Amino acid sequence: MSTSEIGKAAKDPLHGLTLEAIVTALVEYFGWEELGQRIEIRCFQSDPSVASSLKFLRKTPWARAKVESLYLFMRREQARAAR
Repeated sequence: MSTSEIGKAAKDPLHGLTLEAIVTALVEYFGWEELGQRIEIRCFQSDPSVASSLKFLRKTPWARAKVESLYLFMRREQARAAR
């Protein structure tokens, strides 16, 4: 890994996180019901599970982008609340 790649990785808050860790953190913070309201996709609304969500999100880039964006929002909210 070059120096510039290391710098980019250090600035990327999602670097090193698995999609499973992101979904799990969102479910713990929001719960399935609110998660399904914030991101209206069936895998969050109808019989939700981490496994079914991962299967869908790995095949659907636009949905994954929404999940990652909500995760970053959640982290900012947690940082604000900690101050």
